[in-house]
Amino acid sequence: MRTLGRAHPADEEGSLGAGREASFRILGRVAPYLWPQGEPEIRLRVAIALSLLVFAKFATVATPLFFKTAVDALAGESAPEAGFWTFLLTAGPIAVVIGYGAVRFGGVLFQQLRDVIFAPVGQEALRRVAIETFEHIHALSLRYHLERRTGALSRVIERGVKAIEFVLRFLLFSIAPLMLELVMIAGIFLVVFDVRFFLVVCVTIALYIAFTFRVTEWRLEIRRRMNERDMEATQRAIDSLLNYETVKYFGAERREAERYDSAMRGFAKAAVETQTSLGFLNAGQSFIVTAGLVALMALAADGVMRGALTVGDFVMVNAYMIQVMLPLNFLGTVYREIRQALTDMSDMFNLLDRDPEVVDRPGAPALARAGAEGGGHVRFKAVHFAYEPDRPILQGVDFSLAPGKSLALVGPSGAGKSTIARLLYRFYDPTSGVIEVNGQDLRGVSQDSLRRHLGVVPQDTVLFNETLGYNIGYARPDATEQEIRSAAEAAQLGDLLSRLPNGFETRVGERGLKLSGGEKQRVAIARTILKNPDILILDEATSALDSATEQAIQAQLRALSAKRTTIAIAHRLSTIVDADEILVLEAGKVVERGRHEALAAAGGVYAALWRRQAAEAGADLV
Repeated sequence: MRTLGRAHPADEEGSLGAGREASFRILGRVAPYLWPQGEPEIRLRVAIALSLLVFAKFATVATPLFFKTAVDALAGESAPEAGFWTFLLTAGPIAVVIGYGAVRFGGVLFQQLRDVIFAPVGQEALRRVAIETFEHIHALSLRYHLERRTGALSRVIERGVKAIEFVLRFLLFSIAPLMLELVMIAGIFLVVFDVRFFLVVCVTIALYIAFTFRVTEWRLEIRRRMNERDMEATQRAIDSLLNYETVKYFGAERREAERYDSAMRGFAKAAVETQTSLGFLNAGQSFIVTAGLVALMALAADGVMRGALTVGDFVMVNAYMIQVMLPLNFLGTVYREIRQALTDMSDMFNLLDRDPEVVDRPGAPALARAGAEGGGHVRFKAVHFAYEPDRPILQGVDFSLAPGKSLALVGPSGAGKSTIARLLYRFYDPTSGVIEVNGQDLRGVSQDSLRRHLGVVPQDTVLFNETLGYNIGYARPDATEQEIRSAAEAAQLGDLLSRLPNGFETRVGERGLKLSGGEKQRVAIARTILKNPDILILDEATSALDSATEQAIQAQLRALSAKRTTIAIAHRLSTIVDADEILVLEAGKVVERGRHEALAAAGGVYAALWRRQAAEAGADLV
């Protein structure tokens, strides 16, 4: 861990330099949100806001000059200045005080008008980056979503999106105007007083900025650790709540609380370090500003005693130093927040920079239908696939499924059955070989058109925390209420609906946890019926159903499969005896193929599976 005073100078400079380069790259990506192409209204708002910013700073810088003039007028002193300030002195103290109030209010008014004009720009930028991030996450491959940490991902998105609006606002309306104000005040000290005042102001500002930036870079390391512990605690809390039932099954409430407390202890320790380092930063800043103030006030007091300056000049020096001190204190806060925002944005942009594994080719055409009769022709040609290079899943799978026919995939767990369905949905591309639907290579057609022709009933159904009707109708947003009702009845959901006081308006809870496994599976079947796809994938579609319901659902699935190409993944062989062809997979290879009768009589792998399940079914009946 790097500590202040122990870092090697060269290493620290390299780190700071790299940080600046990264910051400039990030700011370069933010610029299009501030000055977007083809958006004249947004550009006009930015231009007006910048103009109001300049007016506000002129008014702010002029305020102490009016205050000085009022003091001189009340003290009866004449100042060496000519022109406008002499006119104010002759106008009387009341007129000067009124002018002072006018410029003071003008500075505030221009700032508020600036914020009002710029507000739509910031919110539009926030909306654009939010939808861009949301769409990009959905475009990422299934591999990424299986590896992601949902809690940490949600914090990265939340912080990154908010950081965009923050950086746009504060870079434009805090850092830039602060620099403008400091330059104007330094110029006034050079013109109105002498070079000694100018040098004291410049040295004070330079020391303050250098100290603030240096210490803030050190503090950011502590802040990063605090954020990591925060994300770890959030992730553990979300994981524990998502696995609420598992925690209860094993009586692990205390264990989960200890894991969460461990992460929170790390967060608390980092938070204390952050607060301690903040105290050091604030004390150092106060010392530098106070030293500069004392030096300037001593010079001004000496000038008043020698008769070179008026009492109003002395008051003006103090007013300007207070005016400098406030934005300098603000600079420390803004710099810390902007650096933190840049860190948050960097995490989000790293996510946006992650390329999707599966992408459409430029101008990819839509998938064509097999013909007027419906269904689809599916062909796997020597397909190899591996999730990891050293762990092959499919090894030369080859089959052809004609439109309207059915294919069953059986075999032990890990044989690659569900992987075939994922490849057909193009969640992944094969390592080698070709997958065709209706004679078209899946890599050459648009993913959206492909998935419109596919329907799946998954083994593990996850539902939205919405109404039952919404979850069924998700398959077809334009479906009528009657079509949704018909699909629900076909999936044997009529009895459930009759028992629910709110019917289709019943909310199903997080991931559908208010429904049983069988009820969720029937919802999945209902929305697949509603989608009415050309190619149907049944991945253990009735595994969570009781025998009586399974028989009724199997009849509906057979009716749904008519005139459709159907791929059924099954462990219970009794559900696929009517398939036109059965593929038996072992270790990613097709070891047997044929119809049920031929395979059962062949005495091979399938026959052994059939005898074992038949014996288990017989034992269940005893």
